[in-house]
Amino acid sequence: MPLIALTSPIAPAAVALLEDAGMRVELPPGRGPEGLYAICAEADALIVRLPLPRDLLDRSPKLRLVARAGVGYDFIPVDRATAIGLPVTNVPGGNAVSVAEHVIAQMMVVSRRLESADRTFRTKGWKAAIEAWDQAVELSGRTIGIVGLGAIGKHVAQIAGLGFGMRVLGMRRGSGALPDHVEPADFDRLFAESDFLLLSCPLTEETRGLASAERMARMKPNAWLINVARGGVVDEPALLRLLHEGRIGGAALDVMNEEPPARDNPLFEAPNLLLTPHWAGMTPASVERTNVAAAEEVLRVMRGERPVNVVNPEVWQHARHAAA
Repeated sequence: MPLIALTSPIAPAAVALLEDAGMRVELPPGRGPEGLYAICAEADALIVRLPLPRDLLDRSPKLRLVARAGVGYDFIPVDRATAIGLPVTNVPGGNAVSVAEHVIAQMMVVSRRLESADRTFRTKGWKAAIEAWDQAVELSGRTIGIVGLGAIGKHVAQIAGLGFGMRVLGMRRGSGALPDHVEPADFDRLFAESDFLLLSCPLTEETRGLASAERMARMKPNAWLINVARGGVVDEPALLRLLHEGRIGGAALDVMNEEPPARDNPLFEAPNLLLTPHWAGMTPASVERTNVAAAEEVLRVMRGERPVNVVNPEVWQHARHAAA
């Protein structure tokens, strides 16, 4: 029976799919990294939900596939996988609805000052809370700039533009056409003209530090930066300086440079900063959807078929599966 290793538990529906196909599905023994090394030394495929040690794949001679149960794969050593002919897959768009709705929720919370209204109501009473009504703004007519118009960015653009009547500016990699309701814009315009600037792009060498001190300094004084990409896309110290100086309206971060952040991380002391623990894409529906899709990729490779979403397609002709 082929052994499918997991870095952490996956949805029961995904486990059932693999077991019904005659696979053994197992978690590493114990909590330390040695358990992961031990199980991967015998595994035929690995489903990933947590960061991998850089040398793990070199110590896993039987692996035929590394399947990311999610979208981002920056914590998988894809270069090492490519060097040894090991395909890596992901599930693009699997959590797009969940992340997009999270982004819209963040915009609604900050535009209507819901947290502040709740806190003032509880501590100072009805009169003090209702007197702050003039701090709320409508999303209709505001501008959202989106860096990264993949599945997540497109869904946000659709909700914001067609649902709320917002002006949508966008930038994407490559030459693909933008949706009809999205106006193309370069970085200078995105940072300067947006009331909400959304980062939903992959973390690559090109996007690392994309939200630099210089670019963020061009933002409107009441604009909000929203990051659901990766922490490394933002110059975090520069963002903190801007927040403490009141140079921008605020920021909503679902991702950070340090995850989980230490309790003394300066993020926790920053004003006008809405923090969530990297859970924008985590609803029961989206987790099951991405886990099942990863399991389906494993089954394809075990049958000798090419998976649907290979992030390093150059290895396929020489992948380990071909000799299996």
